[in-house]
Amino acid sequence: MSNTLTKPRLVPMWDKAMSASGDSRGGRGKPDWTDALFFLALASSAAYAMLNYGTDMNYYAKVILVGTVAVFSWLGWMWRPMRYLIIASGLTALFAVWLYSDGTGLAHGNLARADTTFFLKYLFSSQTAILWMCSLFILATVCYWIGFMSNTAAWLGTVFTWGAVYFGATGLLVRWREGYLLGPDVGHIPVSNLYEVFVLFSLITALFYLYYERRYATRALGGFVLMVVSSAVVFLLWYSFTRDAYQIEPLVPALKSWWMKLHVPANFIGYGTFSLAAMTGFAYLVKEHGQTASRAKLMPIFLLGAVLCAEPFVFSTREFSPVWMLYFGLGAIVVGAILMFRAPIAAKLPALEVLDDIMYRAIAIGFAFFTLATILGALWADNAWGTYWQWDPKETWALIVWLNYAAWLHMRLMKGLRGSLAAYWALAGLLVTSFAFLGVNMFLSGLHSYGAL
Repeated sequence: MSNTLTKPRLVPMWDKAMSASGDSRGGRGKPDWTDALFFLALASSAAYAMLNYGTDMNYYAKVILVGTVAVFSWLGWMWRPMRYLIIASGLTALFAVWLYSDGTGLAHGNLARADTTFFLKYLFSSQTAILWMCSLFILATVCYWIGFMSNTAAWLGTVFTWGAVYFGATGLLVRWREGYLLGPDVGHIPVSNLYEVFVLFSLITALFYLYYERRYATRALGGFVLMVVSSAVVFLLWYSFTRDAYQIEPLVPALKSWWMKLHVPANFIGYGTFSLAAMTGFAYLVKEHGQTASRAKLMPIFLLGAVLCAEPFVFSTREFSPVWMLYFGLGAIVVGAILMFRAPIAAKLPALEVLDDIMYRAIAIGFAFFTLATILGALWADNAWGTYWQWDPKETWALIVWLNYAAWLHMRLMKGLRGSLAAYWALAGLLVTSFAFLGVNMFLSGLHSYGAL
């Protein structure tokens, strides 16, 4: 197949048939009474927070709170399943906050209850909830791959992925509260260190995958995308238990800023969607070469996949770790097995046009948010250090990532980039993105080196 597809850009049939009140896949329709009720619930919660804790918020925190209500209301309308996640995670987090309370009100609590209260100890303390998230993501990955032979297993993959997202979101919300229970100067939004952002990355990547799974009515991509999430989970577990990274620490002075609440989530929407696009590109290559590829044509795919498997091993430590040697070996075996059994896998994958469309949409969304994050980062840098740009290693590699995907989009929109070249480029882009996300912190010192191992 050539690198340029001549077919018109795919428009999913269910988009055309969407009813006024939404569709069976949870997409948007005209706003109805449930949208109004969801908005009122969010607005009431924000008003309660303002009335009871407004004195502890500055002007910017209040603006962000109001903006969050608007954004969550819009997300709930755009994609109805997000409502259930927001409501379930929010109510569970409030339940955990209540369990932590010492009987004198929600404003006070005792962290020691995490070891004595059943629901906190086994389900809803932040560390326990995040461990549940990790376990469910691994189970989901396994089920999605078994799903190529069993529809029931694929369905379980979706269920486990939603369960993992629920526990991860709950864990981050509860961790936010736990920080303030340690002390008013310790508490902060949980997006400040490698442990927290690995959780955030896993959630964002999984949520975007679940959206496309529902939009295109296919679970065949689950095993591919969840491999990236599982890699993040393995790193998260290793990092937690070898470095006690789950401990909540006070923020360094440069991070004590409301800019962090905007810059970091926007950045990781970019990282998550770029990762999704890369694995969709991998699936595209498997689909394209499913029946006809020779071993010579498969070698570049295998080598690129093996390098991606080796990245966590390289980033984890400068010494040879048995954990990461085993991870690299298993990862290479998994990539090899996917290529060996590419014919039956390719038969289950969506059409090449669908995969190409998902890849494009993911990169377009990621590029928009990564651009926003870069602008917000520059404004934050000016506020913290008195200059918008200092060619710090993190800034330099963020620019490299931005230029990479700007070139990808330019080639697609101006030159009609499609097919295997676009897929290889998206997959290779994950190498660049991974180094900007993690490698810079490990090997290059600078103003952004908050996550050194």
